[in-house]
Amino acid sequence: MKIIQIPRRFVADEWGGTETTILETSRALRAAGHDVGIFTSLALSDTRRELIRDVPVRRFPYSYPFWGLTDDNRRDMDKKGGNLLSLSLLWALLREPGVDLLHAHSGKRLGAAVRTAAKLRGIPYVITLHGGHFVVPQGEMDQMLAPIRRSVEWGRLFGMAMGSRRVLEDADALLCVGGDELAAARERLPGQRVELMPNGVDCDTFAQGDGDAFRRAFDLPPERRLLLCVSRIDYQKNQIALVEALGRLLPTHPDLHLVLLGPVTVAGYRERLDARIQALGLGERVTLIPGLRSDDPLLVGAFHAAEVFCLPSLHEPFGIVILEAWAAGLPVVASRIGGIPSFTQDGVDILHAEPGDAGALAERLALVLADPELAGRLADAGRDKARRDYDWRAISARLLDLYRELVETRRGAA
Repeated sequence: MKIIQIPRRFVADEWGGTETTILETSRALRAAGHDVGIFTSLALSDTRRELIRDVPVRRFPYSYPFWGLTDDNRRDMDKKGGNLLSLSLLWALLREPGVDLLHAHSGKRLGAAVRTAAKLRGIPYVITLHGGHFVVPQGEMDQMLAPIRRSVEWGRLFGMAMGSRRVLEDADALLCVGGDELAAARERLPGQRVELMPNGVDCDTFAQGDGDAFRRAFDLPPERRLLLCVSRIDYQKNQIALVEALGRLLPTHPDLHLVLLGPVTVAGYRERLDARIQALGLGERVTLIPGLRSDDPLLVGAFHAAEVFCLPSLHEPFGIVILEAWAAGLPVVASRIGGIPSFTQDGVDILHAEPGDAGALAERLALVLADPELAGRLADAGRDKARRDYDWRAISARLLDLYRELVETRRGAA
């Protein structure tokens, strides 16, 4: 089969769970003999064509159809949540030969372009909701819309012409990565086919890493016990709560050091985070690394240098980094939020903390730090679950079965 995956943006140095999912499923399907490529916008890139880990990526010009946007506004929208318009991408989807199915990873205008191309070509399309539609907290939505608050939209006609309000209803299937969005989608769209398609992990890759090399690369003292958080620097991920938890832990655990690793998607939040670190006097105890490429061995090395992994999010559709931490053999503490409870079990393979509660986060981290037996039990259970249920080969096989069913159904109805 020939499949095109269509995310809003796709660049190797601004990476997250969505990009990992798209790349790894594409690689697995290509390894099985299928023709899979990625069509996306030129957001955060000026390279029209490239191979990322042997997956072909094509990028197309785009715009944000609003009057009054500043360069900073556009940059913020590139990084997170921008509702972009790309007629050249639509044209490419219409002209690409031999396509069997389109897989969108964004709604709104980009999803509408996918819908239009699929309908004109008479082929199925699916759309994955990566937690950005039904279950986004209002505060986060307000932050995402901030860049266009003082602008005037001129692109509504394009959205209307391409059926942007029918993207979800007309899809051949909606895929949700987490249980909370699955439930919300089924409630809001009772006549639509909605499937759970969780994220996965390359267990073999994360099982081996050079923690010492990571420590040397970032001048981390060998005697420090590392707490690790790998996630975008973003109000959604709530690293400030983890910094505050560190301040509570240091009096009884003076050898701790926090590593925050991830691209900065909200510059204002990075400023708030830096200010809080300085206000608490933790400048020598926190290392912030603004992102590593997905293929950088130091990324895996970070997990093997750490003692505990923590994800303190306020909103988390799935939490693919939990799988990565499990595959690397780490115990995990994370917020009881979003899709996380749908694949983790408190006290068995993870310790949950209430979102936004730095004190509760510190208490849960202290339990793991003080009890090697508990830490080992959590880590072992997580590693076993990751290998059994979430290896990319298993997830991609499920996805391929769905693709085949939809393509055969469409051909049978033709």
